[in-house]
Amino acid sequence: MVVAAHAATTTAITIDGTQGGRTFDGIGAISGGGGNSRLLADYPEPQRSQILDYLFKPGYGAALQILKVEIGGDTNSTDGAEPSHMHTATDLGCNRGYEWWLMAQAKARNPAIKLAALSWGAPGWVGGPTHTFWTTDTINYLIKWLDCAASHHLTIDYIGGWNERSHDKTWYENFHAALAAHYPKVKLVGDDAHNWIVADDMAADPTFAKAVDIVGTHYPCGKGDDTGTTCTNNANANASGKQLWASEGGSVDFNTGAGAVARSINRGYLDSHLTAYLNWPVVAAITPNLLWATMGLALAREPWSGAYSVGQNAWVTAHTTQFTAPGWKYIDSASGYLGGNRANGSYVTLKSPNRKDFSTIVETTAATAGTTLNFTVTGGLSTGTVHVWSTKLGTTNPNDVFQHTTDITPKNGAFSLTATPGRVYSLTTTTGQGKGTAKGARSAALALPYSDNFDGYAAGHEARYLADMDGAFEAVTCGARRSGMCIRQMANQLAVVWRKGSRDPSALLGDVGWTNYTLSCDVLLEHAGYVELQSRVGTQTKTPSNVNAYFFRVSDTGAWSIIKSSTAGTSGTLSTLASGTTKALGTNKWHTLALSVHGSTITASVDGTVVRTLTNGSYSAGQVGIATSQTINAQFDNLSVKPN
Repeated sequence: MVVAAHAATTTAITIDGTQGGRTFDGIGAISGGGGNSRLLADYPEPQRSQILDYLFKPGYGAALQILKVEIGGDTNSTDGAEPSHMHTATDLGCNRGYEWWLMAQAKARNPAIKLAALSWGAPGWVGGPTHTFWTTDTINYLIKWLDCAASHHLTIDYIGGWNERSHDKTWYENFHAALAAHYPKVKLVGDDAHNWIVADDMAADPTFAKAVDIVGTHYPCGKGDDTGTTCTNNANANASGKQLWASEGGSVDFNTGAGAVARSINRGYLDSHLTAYLNWPVVAAITPNLLWATMGLALAREPWSGAYSVGQNAWVTAHTTQFTAPGWKYIDSASGYLGGNRANGSYVTLKSPNRKDFSTIVETTAATAGTTLNFTVTGGLSTGTVHVWSTKLGTTNPNDVFQHTTDITPKNGAFSLTATPGRVYSLTTTTGQGKGTAKGARSAALALPYSDNFDGYAAGHEARYLADMDGAFEAVTCGARRSGMCIRQMANQLAVVWRKGSRDPSALLGDVGWTNYTLSCDVLLEHAGYVELQSRVGTQTKTPSNVNAYFFRVSDTGAWSIIKSSTAGTSGTLSTLASGTTKALGTNKWHTLALSVHGSTITASVDGTVVRTLTNGSYSAGQVGIATSQTINAQFDNLSVKPN
């Protein structure tokens, strides 16, 4: 039971350099799971570099110490899909997607940053007849991904199995053996689930235990802006001799979630002996109609304007990352709860490997009264100047965020600080900290008309602002003797999905505020099936099949339908507004589809001929999209959105 703290308290803390604790592995964040970094890659300069500096540059912003990326699997993994390096068993494309670029950018700013990777889903070919992730093909597929990383001169430090889908012990043992043969320095994380079952299974099976290098659990301190007060603990994990991680945490707003992040970092160690915390996600670079659209360390959803905002999550992260480094050690005897009551807040202390410097991170995020901390430094640690940095949570005043507030000169190794409620403090003998000053551009809508003929992209790359929701849409040489480049939907099998259910491949583009416009696009079906234009795409929940939008769907036979999609129901609801048959599209032939919305009027046409005009007032604004039926390849060219 936690007793509410109202009166001011006093806490005596002895920082003894001869005392120890677990080795600190780092604070990081996750790109992927899914698609949450998509629009960052399309930002103009200098704003794109500014955002990257705030995330990765030491002494500037969040100064992340670990970056974990999704191994793309051609399937939706939360707010989008990321492309696989192997769409088929005979295919290999090491330049797809934006994670290679992001890892390289992180390394360029901080060569010491650690890199981690995890799969949410995978192309269907790895799943075999049982359509599972736990196959030998998947192991070979992941080794190929590591080969791709090596081709980019990226050293991967950690890799996992299947996100939040438990574990197969034999698979982990076989994957660990494959890593030992090909990439012996890569450590295997098990099992990225919402519990400690992996630790219990390791305790019962020594062979399995040897295959797991890092025990990683998700959200041990809870999920949401008001969490992080208490973190779960597991006796078998503690006794495993392995490093324990919150291999995913967060899921909080980039500003209002800062208290939860600060608590989770500190209390994750105090309650659970967690030596790493990875925030999901690293950046909210997705459009606002998607779920979890403001979660991350920064908000970057307008590449067309250059607007972005760095959240308080970044700065409470900096309160640890800018004052420590992986390899530092916790001092357990100088870590705990203020006044012995977790309601007052928490503190953790770490020391440098040479036992000279120390940093103490204090959070009073939920406290209702101040606390006086009386420190005594001993055991060979520096008794020189202690630099104090502080952030006031919930403030809109930048001068109250990550500020160097005072310096304290200890007397005979003793000094004191009064911590006020609703703050995060860093007390350190180190120097080199800093706060970036760059600012984003003014927010603005993406203007119409908008068009893209896709000719400016290299093969395998994604089109500007086009965000995959499911499947994989990438640039290829156009088919049917058309010159130039087109966008092709590449996934031709049902994926091994993270979330249950199969969904049509689709990709979205544009501003959620677009109202009256005509979307047109040239399309080519390579197989029997249908292609689809989407307009007024609005709120999406859980998966791309749960979305408010209008669809115009045309098949190779010429069968067409205008559909209203809604988020109602478990898997969304499709209501046919009109249907009919036009001239067959066939396969390997180019045609032009158009879908116009003006007020409540919807008009659909094929090759310039209107097939139906109708009225429906369900949706008034939204993005555009392209889609195909499942397991087929189709091409798109000359996408155009013109105002009506």
